[in-house]
Amino acid sequence: MAETAKTIRDFDFTGKTALVRCDFNVPLDPEGNITDDRRIEGALPTIRYLTEHGAKVILMSHLGRPKGEAKPEFSLAPVARDLEEKLGQPIVFAPSQTVIDDAVKAQVSALKPGGILLLENTRFRKEEDDKDLSIQRPFAEELASLAGVFVNDAFGTAHRHHASTAGVADYIPAVMGFLIEKELKYLGDALDDPKRPFVAILGGAKVADKIQVIDALLRKADTLLIGGGMAYTFLKAEGYEIGKSLLDAEGLDLARGLIEKAKEKGVSLLLPADVKAAAAFDNDAPAEIVKATAIPADAQGLDIGPETMKLFAAEIAKAGTVLWNGPMGVFEMPNFAAGTIAVAEAMASSKAVTIIGGGDSAAAVEQFGLADKMSHVSTGGGASLEFIEGQVLPGVACLDKN
Repeated sequence: MAETAKTIRDFDFTGKTALVRCDFNVPLDPEGNITDDRRIEGALPTIRYLTEHGAKVILMSHLGRPKGEAKPEFSLAPVARDLEEKLGQPIVFAPSQTVIDDAVKAQVSALKPGGILLLENTRFRKEEDDKDLSIQRPFAEELASLAGVFVNDAFGTAHRHHASTAGVADYIPAVMGFLIEKELKYLGDALDDPKRPFVAILGGAKVADKIQVIDALLRKADTLLIGGGMAYTFLKAEGYEIGKSLLDAEGLDLARGLIEKAKEKGVSLLLPADVKAAAAFDNDAPAEIVKATAIPADAQGLDIGPETMKLFAAEIAKAGTVLWNGPMGVFEMPNFAAGTIAVAEAMASSKAVTIIGGGDSAAAVEQFGLADKMSHVSTGGGASLEFIEGQVLPGVACLDKN
């Protein structure tokens, strides 16, 4: 489906108004300053293309979870200022608490070709993400009435059927922007025609949260490296002592089943050989390197150990494609970040196609200054996982087809 969806290259924007769904759900500090602008940077190529091709551009996004209320701390005003600086042109910000009103419609009407307007947070309207699509529909129609074409470029919300991500496509032509196109290309190629060996690296806490992802990757990957909190559930499933390490008790049977499936399919499933363990979940807690198969009863594993780092790095060095989702340890604590850094550095120096599947992994490579060394860093954690699982993404399924 992704291969046949129309892109902005398939539409003549001359004299047209384009309604563009971006993902400007960026983190803000208490003063309202943007602390990570990757998602805004990701939207710029599409915005520039539209303005250069004569479109009047209306941008829309959500920010945070205001739950249908117009809360000042969730305003997109900081995004408007950042966009203005990055694009080098004025941005008309429409600060309506209802997102659309007569004043906003007047601002849209006054836009000149090449002009840009940013609507207020779409989640200020409770209809935006209501699970009842009949409640969403009037808001979607209201949004669509502002423009002649819908451009979805928000991969981070493509797995959600909201008024602004999919609903508007019921009323006007719908195409995808460059960011969604890039996301689908890298993730799609990795799953459908990867350069081999294909190595997938998974971290995170619960096995149950990644069960479908692991299951899907066992059909595609040559090697699966398991780290992070979920590794301890796999180790426990193999009969090893994990002390006070994180255990997803409900995921034990799932883990056993996945280990068996890996053997059946000839996929090499590698677990940590050693871990960095401490008695307390605390950056300053005394820590020691122990065998992953014999974690002391009073300790918990908080990172992979040096032997595992070498093991994982060796697999990454041999790979043709590497897909990574989920940190190897509690990387927010400097004393337990070494494993995540080691994987990031191994990927950065690899000749493979390297894909970071969004979420904490994307935050980690950005934090370590290695994001620009990767082939692709996804802007959508949840969306990338659902895509890997083979689920239909409403924000892509709604697009016009060639």
